[in-house]
Amino acid sequence: MAVVTGQQSSLWDGVIELTKLAQLKGTDPLMWAMQLSSTLNSAGHSMPSTDVASLLVSHICWGNNDPIAWKFLEKALALRIVPPMFVLALLSNRVIPTRRGYPVAYRLYMELLKIYAFSLPSLINGPNYQKIMEAINDTLHLSQIFGLQGSESGLIVVGFVFTIVWELLDASLDDEGLLELTAEKKSRWNITSQDMGLNNHDGFAGGRTEKQELLSKSNTVMAIEIIGELFRDKVTSAILYLVRTNMPTLWESFTQNLRLLVSNSSALRNSKNISPEALVQLTSDDHVVLSRKCKTSSHKRFHAVMASGSLGSSADQCHGASPAVLWLPIDLFLEDIMDGSQVAVTSAAETLTGLVKALQAVNSSPWKDTFLGLWIAALRLVNRERDSSEGPVPRLDTCLCVLLSITPLAIVNLLEEEEMNCSSTNQRKESSRKRHQDLVFSLQQLGDFEGLLTPPLPAAPLANLAAAKAMMFLSGISVGSGYFEGMSLNDIPVNCVGNLRHLIVEACIARNILDTSAYLWPGYVKGRCNQVPRSVSSQMPGWSSLMKGSPLTPQMVSSLVTTPASSLAEIEKIYEIAVNGSDDDKVSAAAILCGASFARGWNIQEHTVLFITRLLSPPVPANYSGTESHLIGYARFLNVLLIGVSSIDCVQIFSLHGLVPQLAGALMPICEAFGSCAPNVKWIVMSEEISSHAIFSNAFTLLLKLWRFDQPPLEHRMDAVPVGAHLTPEYLLLVRNSQLTSSDDLQKDQSKIKRLTRLSSPLSGEPIFLDSFPKLTLWYRQHQACIASPLSGLVPGTPVHQIVEALLNFMFRKINRTGQSLTPVISGSSSSSGPGNEDVSLHLKLPAWDILEAVPFVLDAALTGCAHGRLSPRELATGLKDLADFLPASLATIVSYFSAEVTRGIWMLASMNGTDWPSPAANLAAVEQQIKKILAATGVNVPSLTVGKHSSKLK
Repeated sequence: MAVVTGQQSSLWDGVIELTKLAQLKGTDPLMWAMQLSSTLNSAGHSMPSTDVASLLVSHICWGNNDPIAWKFLEKALALRIVPPMFVLALLSNRVIPTRRGYPVAYRLYMELLKIYAFSLPSLINGPNYQKIMEAINDTLHLSQIFGLQGSESGLIVVGFVFTIVWELLDASLDDEGLLELTAEKKSRWNITSQDMGLNNHDGFAGGRTEKQELLSKSNTVMAIEIIGELFRDKVTSAILYLVRTNMPTLWESFTQNLRLLVSNSSALRNSKNISPEALVQLTSDDHVVLSRKCKTSSHKRFHAVMASGSLGSSADQCHGASPAVLWLPIDLFLEDIMDGSQVAVTSAAETLTGLVKALQAVNSSPWKDTFLGLWIAALRLVNRERDSSEGPVPRLDTCLCVLLSITPLAIVNLLEEEEMNCSSTNQRKESSRKRHQDLVFSLQQLGDFEGLLTPPLPAAPLANLAAAKAMMFLSGISVGSGYFEGMSLNDIPVNCVGNLRHLIVEACIARNILDTSAYLWPGYVKGRCNQVPRSVSSQMPGWSSLMKGSPLTPQMVSSLVTTPASSLAEIEKIYEIAVNGSDDDKVSAAAILCGASFARGWNIQEHTVLFITRLLSPPVPANYSGTESHLIGYARFLNVLLIGVSSIDCVQIFSLHGLVPQLAGALMPICEAFGSCAPNVKWIVMSEEISSHAIFSNAFTLLLKLWRFDQPPLEHRMDAVPVGAHLTPEYLLLVRNSQLTSSDDLQKDQSKIKRLTRLSSPLSGEPIFLDSFPKLTLWYRQHQACIASPLSGLVPGTPVHQIVEALLNFMFRKINRTGQSLTPVISGSSSSSGPGNEDVSLHLKLPAWDILEAVPFVLDAALTGCAHGRLSPRELATGLKDLADFLPASLATIVSYFSAEVTRGIWMLASMNGTDWPSPAANLAAVEQQIKKILAATGVNVPSLTVGKHSSKLK
């Protein structure tokens, strides 16, 4: 047990006192969580904290078993102040044995389980991960129960999941009086209720009532359903498959109890969500690894994951299991991080490192097979996306980032960890050499998988150049970084065709985990080159010219934007220009950083995204004395950066490198500054005139992509479970602040500090909170209120009301020109007729935040006018388009507001077809054929639709 110092004791006393006081006052859980986070940060205590988790669980169990105490715990989990897996382990020990005396607590425990047991990839290998795993091991005694050697974190995850499933199973058997029918007559877990004769102790009700008895029975049904869900989920089912493969004796004991439940459980028969037959099917040997909730619902895609050939000797290590199945969790993890609706707050490379270590340990596989399984999983991801028919937006840049940046970074971690774990110098050298040899073997064997190595079209030129580089090296030609800059495909010999393995090898060489001896591998170069051009004609100025001191001419900028940097020194040079250059050079450098070097500069990508994030937070100039934000002076520069990283692929690349919280922290000041000034000043950026509204809209829409902004607050969601978490601005900032604290630890990690250059130092800055941005906070609170309940509160005569009037007249000015008195009906309380033919946009030279505050009332008024017949649906749609063109940031409110209004269903139907809005019937046949063609490519055939009378309805 760790020694608690006087300072630590004072800190924990303060945490308990803070919690008790908040509980007494009924403080909002979010405010409590923010105060707790601030207290821990001030004390230098890293999060998520196992100590705080133990304090909170001990606080609840059982002296403060009140609803608000559970809400505090829920918020601490959502904001990652405490580690979810460890909290579940603590609650398992406390709640399951006392579930009959505390049935509501048991229900809340299972609700938490439903959230976090199915989010393991996002929980693995985060801050304090090893310490958390050791705490789970100590709490559940996994090493003793399962005979685990050491405290390997991957094995602990497997033992944790299996323990949870088995505890729920035996608890359900015990609740139905079936436990005595098992072979052991009792459970190996501490699940037997010790309070059978006691009254209900939940703080949620009085004595044990019939209602509480019903809740206990409902809990048993829910526990069984969670068991089924754990076998359905793609990640947990894969973990359970590993248990079946590697712990056959324990698995047999578990399945005996499971068969007893299936045969005799009335709770299982009463479940509406799972049947005995379905549970048998889910837990059978043939289906234990399959997930019915896999995001890729197509059988074709799932089998593409499974089919990639043998991984050699792995089959002998796994008792007859298919080798491809061993590494299926990697495929599933990589598919998860491609989900654009989920933005990660930790680096995918760090999480992937932990997952690979866990699979290698559980499978007892040689590292050469482990590395090969990792490479093949990443290659399959690229191939699935290249051949994908799902969705209009290609994600090839994101997939290639996973293959050529994230995967090599994970391998660097694995090699360095092996080196650091050895005690003696000789042992360290030998162990490092052996794992390095396994990596080389995996890459050599990767050449046998030619079907996976064909590069996507955008990466083909770079793959060909990588192959040409190897061929010229073997031909004895000294190739500098500038040699290929002017080379076209016509200059490359026909037998010099590259594939994805050439790019992988170049990525490994760039990260110093391979050297150019890889060019000598059999089959790597298809023969030596006799016709290699000794020089390249009409060479364009490129990176080599920049490094020799050439200025940033328009011709050079154009070349650097479309050609990725080949070394860290090159991207550092551009970063220095972006920081210290002239205003025009700064704009050019920003465009270069956000060009090909960002999307396809895989060898230096983690540095590029960090540089861009830093540049979005430029420093206050020396002797600055202006009254407005210093950011206004960087308008042209910031706008180039914002546009350059606004695509879906770019946001996902930030997410893969774990920099979304830092990006959010950089965007919020920009939004606050440019949204608070009127668009009176114009800037010229690359021949285009922009205003503060445009810069604000670019920053604001990018910020919204970082969380599910259109989700209603949790307490207003009728279909939500009682506990849970969504990404919110507050959460992103808390994670950002936590990352700043954690970056201090990087200074002590010699294995990682050596990768940092003089420019790419650890994260730095001061903690910031949402309250630091009053305009953004006001919009966010109003936004939450608007999507949670019908709109109210517009007071006639106020500035907001006047802006509403101006916006309505701007949107529907054509109607006003006809002489109709439209405004009074639309705006409800107004009696003015508006400016009529006057250019009302002149009255809207207002800060963007003021306009956004009025937009919900404008939408409400427009819907009212449509409902009263004063606006046609077509006029409404045209007006909304004009509003979005005027201030693109308003699209966020338009989307979320109308989504909320549709779900409330309080507006009448409005016909949109006919003379007012042309009927789509004429185009339906062509649209149907396009849809059928797309579906047919995925193996789904649908019958033809009967074209009849079609109408669209607007709610």
